[in-house]
Amino acid sequence: MPRPRVRVLLVSVVLVGVAGCSGAYLEMGQERGTPSAGPKAGKSSAPARSPSAVPALTPAQAQAALVTPADLGGNWGPTRGAAVWRDALLKAGTANRDCQRLLDVLYADEALGPDARALVGLDDFDTEAQLRYQVTAAPRADVDRTLAWLRSLPQKCAQFTATTVRAGVQNVQVLDYPLPPVGDDRQGLRVSLTGPVAEDTGEGTVLTLDLAVVRVGDDAFAVSNGSLGNLPTDATLTAVQVGAQRLADVRRQARVLV
Repeated sequence: MPRPRVRVLLVSVVLVGVAGCSGAYLEMGQERGTPSAGPKAGKSSAPARSPSAVPALTPAQAQAALVTPADLGGNWGPTRGAAVWRDALLKAGTANRDCQRLLDVLYADEALGPDARALVGLDDFDTEAQLRYQVTAAPRADVDRTLAWLRSLPQKCAQFTATTVRAGVQNVQVLDYPLPPVGDDRQGLRVSLTGPVAEDTGEGTVLTLDLAVVRVGDDAFAVSNGSLGNLPTDATLTAVQVGAQRLADVRRQARVLV
């Protein structure tokens, strides 16, 4: 009769082991009776990538999303350097914190932060306007916060004065600038700085500058376009329209290659 006892003992050990494993699964949050999610034979056990995880554009992809002089038409070409009005007029101070932040953003050309994925500077040799276009590496949440802040500025900074080192006190006006219905979210501003009237000419300097930020899915770009003369606003709108489509196309191609 000893042999049957040995068999009973072995069965008991197996049952205890199974109960222990069941307890371990319960500690990991699996409900009792739920089929195991363990890997099947022949299947990879690597976790699947979350469909919501959108990889950042590579530098090459961001570069492909930039606008070009050919997109803008006219007499646009690669920039010859920073416009003289950037230091003379945008390097200025004011008491209002939001308005000061706007001036700093315009001066540094960093509406979406300092970490541009790709950027290009273009000059219109007819009007001496300067346009800068950049694709950002900023997270979507940061872009959305920037868009909300820009929307508030036509009320917070509708009219204010700013003191420059080289060009005296400037009267600044900030207006909402409607953009084409492209991308998933967008905001545009028209900013003008009017300087004091010169005694010899009876005229004051006027800088007009467009600023646009557009989000396309999880990607975004910013456009700034400024001039002391006649501002070619069609270039701003073209950059927004072409840029949004190009950024969407680059992202679509990236998904196809994954």
